[in-house]
Amino acid sequence: MKPFERCPLCGGELVEKEVEKLLKGGVHTATLTVRAEVCLRCGERLYAAETIRRFEQIRQKLERQDVDEFKPVGRAFQVV
Repeated sequence: MKPFERCPLCGGELVEKEVEKLLKGGVHTATLTVRAEVCLRCGERLYAAETIRRFEQIRQKLERQDVDEFKPVGRAFQVV
């Protein structure tokens, strides 16, 4: 059973989708594809508790610069 039948923010319909999540930790950024309940009205995303724990583990690794197991995907630049 899902924790919410409707979006807790706007009451819209929730559907399960694959979404791309951007995580930042220190100077590093990672992207990953995960499942989420997404509101069709406002776009709010609801993640499973295990997915949120995974986000935190990845953020901690990014902050520690423990990125050996991650696949590099190009380079990022800041324009000032």
